[in-house]
Amino acid sequence: MLAPERRTRADVIAAAAIAVVVLIAAIVAWVSSDVAGTESVVADKPARPPAAARELPDQLRELWRAPDTATGRALSSEGVAVTADGGTVTGHDRRTGAQVWRYHRDLPLCGVEAQFGMVIAVYRSERGCSETTMLSGADGRRRTARSSYMDDQVRLSVDGTYVVAQGPQRLEVWRSDLVRTLEYGYVDAKENWKTQPRHDCELRSAASSSSRLVVLERCPGDPADRLTVLAPAPKDDNVPEEYGSRILEGPGADSPDARVIAVSDNRIAVYQPGAGGPEVAAPRLTILDAKGNPLVVQELSAPLDETTTTVRAGSAFLVFTGNSVIALQASTFEPMWTAADALGAPVLMADRLLIPVPGAVAALDPADGTEIARIPVDRPDYRGGPISLGVLGNTVLEHRDGVLVALADPDAPETGDAEADRPAKPLR
Repeated sequence: MLAPERRTRADVIAAAAIAVVVLIAAIVAWVSSDVAGTESVVADKPARPPAAARELPDQLRELWRAPDTATGRALSSEGVAVTADGGTVTGHDRRTGAQVWRYHRDLPLCGVEAQFGMVIAVYRSERGCSETTMLSGADGRRRTARSSYMDDQVRLSVDGTYVVAQGPQRLEVWRSDLVRTLEYGYVDAKENWKTQPRHDCELRSAASSSSRLVVLERCPGDPADRLTVLAPAPKDDNVPEEYGSRILEGPGADSPDARVIAVSDNRIAVYQPGAGGPEVAAPRLTILDAKGNPLVVQELSAPLDETTTTVRAGSAFLVFTGNSVIALQASTFEPMWTAADALGAPVLMADRLLIPVPGAVAALDPADGTEIARIPVDRPDYRGGPISLGVLGNTVLEHRDGVLVALADPDAPETGDAEADRPAKPLR
């Protein structure tokens, strides 16, 4: 019988050295991982969306406020008001402002959006705005994440189906699970350059619908901006599928202030700022079909402001110009009405459009823009920036000057949750 093997002192030293190396590698991997710089505080019980308000509030008083510097509009998800500041995204109780959940990373935020009952938070790393996390709006739990090379700055937009992250050199489109459906523009993998129709253009503006992605870009050798219409989810995410691409024509076609204003499945609205000098031309909206072919030009009485935003509400696209709101019919993009003295884009509440105006929130009839009511709002620290509105039940959210402010009628009863407010199903 063979004698049992005996460990020598050298064997023990070698094993200990291997164990130390493995431990150090594990520590380094943990320290450099996302987990090391992340703090997640989730809700014990998921929030539930409130029932929609059936009538407008008689008065609006401030309930609470919180810093909100990393978002561009008032955000909410699953009944929770959402703010983003520094590297922290926070879900708040809509009436008290108390923390419902919190997610923090030791990275700066590039932007935050809300869609699908989720909150999408994009953080900046050494690879640009590359670190993206999706959180449940109801309880703040991490659902999924993605990472890819991106520009140092991106603009996030949502259309109800996709999320678009657009930088000056490249953009990506993500579906509801953050899987990328399209990359466009500059790509870091040189073997994929040949699949991009253009990889060295400046991406100036982009907007999307469920079937169209429209990009306004300025490319070397082109005399003016180029409008490109793409499928947001082609068969291969590395191979863009174009429906059309053309050079803009007319006054302002070469201006850096031109931008995509609105996109539906069959219409595109593009802003061109006009021209001064000897050939004066008014600013205009050019309406194009789903392949980017021009249909009609609508002249504007004044240029659009750099803070211009567009929201979809009911049967209209509502364009905040910087001092007014223009309603465009959703299927044709024909102008329906204009509301003056606006401070920001509107939101629907109790079948009325709420629009922020000086010293108040105005309620308009969505069909013709007629003012129905004007609810006073005290904004003692307002510095004149655009105001974005949101609605949660009978609570109105105002995003202004880097702060989210919750407003409500303190004398009105709180609405119940949407599930409890539904009529019971009849027994069979």
